[in-house]
Amino acid sequence: MSTVQSLEENTTQALDVIDNLDMGLATIVQNWLAPLYTSKYGSFFQQTLFDIPLANFILAILVFLFILLLRKIFTYIVIVVLQKLAKRTTTYYDDKIISALKSPIRFGFIVVGVHLFFLLIFKETDTIRHILNTLIVYTIFWAILAIAEALRGLIYTATGKFNADLSKELGNFILTIIKILIGGVGLAAMLQVWGINVTALIASLGLGGLAFALAAKDTASNLFGSLALLADKSIRIGEWIKVDDVEGVVETIGMRTTKVRSFQKSLITIPNQIVANSPIENFSRRGIRRIKMRIGLTYGTSGEQVSKIVEEIKYMLHNHEGISHNDTLLVNFESFGDSALNIFIYTFTHTANWEKYLEIREDVHLQIMKIVEENDTGFAFPSQSIYVEQMPDLNKK
Repeated sequence: MSTVQSLEENTTQALDVIDNLDMGLATIVQNWLAPLYTSKYGSFFQQTLFDIPLANFILAILVFLFILLLRKIFTYIVIVVLQKLAKRTTTYYDDKIISALKSPIRFGFIVVGVHLFFLLIFKETDTIRHILNTLIVYTIFWAILAIAEALRGLIYTATGKFNADLSKELGNFILTIIKILIGGVGLAAMLQVWGINVTALIASLGLGGLAFALAAKDTASNLFGSLALLADKSIRIGEWIKVDDVEGVVETIGMRTTKVRSFQKSLITIPNQIVANSPIENFSRRGIRRIKMRIGLTYGTSGEQVSKIVEEIKYMLHNHEGISHNDTLLVNFESFGDSALNIFIYTFTHTANWEKYLEIREDVHLQIMKIVEENDTGFAFPSQSIYVEQMPDLNKK
């Protein structure tokens, strides 16, 4: 409860700051209007538009445009100067923080301008004030979230000290938790703006705890599934995997789901509990890739030719730079097929990279073709021979 009470006190203090954002500018500007009402044009400026004195309406618009001008000056001068100064430092995190804060600061100027606009036209009701205060709180926590995102690289570095292999996955997981906490505190602060008792709200959650636990059962399973995936190191971002019928490259491992980009470029989202409880085939970690084929020679090929072809293919594979020489390598005359003499070839490339594998396999195919051609024989294709013992006598009647 002490944390919630502290949040309420901090929110109240923040709103005191928000109330003074105009720094008395509205009162000063309003004092400037007094001479206009007593001047010879006073009757004109005293006219009302939507029950608003014309002088106040015009000045409110001018003040809002002035704030927008200040916003542009701040963006194109102050931010640019800070970015140039940040580039002189040895770290790049300050560059990222300044860039991340650019949008929240620009939005903050608009909120202040709207606040002054409604003050000058005497239309800042309690509802409008609550909305503007909510937007200010939103902008503050938007800036905090932007800073957290800008420090993503720093979080990766920190997690890398504990586990270099999973620095990115752990970093994403921790950053997600930090963002959820910041968002939760921000939501509580915005509720406080509207007078909602955050302490009572949190206390009331205890009454519905059982119902919430039942509803969040799958979410909890997915969360523990993500922890299991990170602990087991079974998959990593960028790896080619297959889970059930889903095959592709891992893009993200989140708190609830794992996203896989299929080879058709569609994005597939899998709940982590399914990934953790299913067999995972990780193609990226095999290191080598298999070549398995059968070639068929014509039945006109002699036994001597078959033996020579088998030996030459075996010699070629043993000396091929793309073939792994530490793994199984088989080349054998396997069987008499229906229309071919079948030679079985079984070996592995030294790489699992898809593109390099295809290049090696293509070269192996071409060299096998060359060996077969040099031995004066050819490849068989499915065929049938029909033998007729006696032709019918067509002249017999």
